[in-house]
Amino acid sequence: MKVVIREGKVNGKPIIRAWESFSGWYWFGLEEVRPGYWFGFVVGICPEFGYFSERELNELKKWIWPVKQCDIPFIDKVVET
Repeated sequence: MKVVIREGKVNGKPIIRAWESFSGWYWFGLEEVRPGYWFGFVVGICPEFGYFSERELNELKKWIWPVKQCDIPFIDKVVET
């Protein structure tokens, strides 16, 4: 399946929050299912849709950081899952 990340959207669904890492991984929060828990798309070794915790990402502050809202529309990727 091809996933297009362009103009602040993942396959047309708006990105609400995003995080990136030194390793090149990205976490795109598309829906906050409850405070601090997100459904979204993760670009990593095996890109996939799923759930992740903002708390866990925040615990890795040396390696993972939030993407500024003004920068999200400039992320442009096409990923095969």
